[in-house]
Amino acid sequence: MAPRMPGPERRAQLIGAALMVFGSEGYQATTMDAVAAEAGVTKPVLYQHFPSKRDLFAVLLADVGHQLNQMVSEAVAEADSPRQQVERGFDAYFQFVSDHPERFRLLFGEGVRADAEFSAQLVRVERVIADFIAEHIAIEGLEPDERLILAHGVVGLAEATGRHLVATDPSIDHSFFATRVADLAWSGLRGQPADTTDDQAR
Repeated sequence: MAPRMPGPERRAQLIGAALMVFGSEGYQATTMDAVAAEAGVTKPVLYQHFPSKRDLFAVLLADVGHQLNQMVSEAVAEADSPRQQVERGFDAYFQFVSDHPERFRLLFGEGVRADAEFSAQLVRVERVIADFIAEHIAIEGLEPDERLILAHGVVGLAEATGRHLVATDPSIDHSFFATRVADLAWSGLRGQPADTTDDQAR
């Protein structure tokens, strides 16, 4: 049995345990019994902090989504050029996948898309990233809504690559994939074929 601890610390501990269980088992298969067992507490203690499995999962989605957006935004803020912003953004995204595969699975797993409330939370996470990408699409003649559509395509590219990494080997060198995907995305963002020499000049 876990020792008594202050409320905020206990809540953080329960969230950490829930991340492991939901990330490994998925929403449907996870039970509050399993989360309580992982945390080393009784179910009544777990229910003191989270009234239901849905409430707990919603908190996890918000927390993980914020972590992903924060990692990407902080990495991009340190870049010196638009090209570097794209590459560092992807690098941070795939580092998140590599370091926290269970959190990536939780955010983009089967329990999210099939539920309207959870799906809406995921859409908000994706929209934050897409809004940033849309600002860097340098194709003349595109309306703002058209830029956003293309930006969501880039977000989908990152998600699909992340899914592949998690399904195969999340410990693989994420920087390699970040560079390659950034090269691919940069060509589309600029509306022209990739030019390695031009990229280096930037």
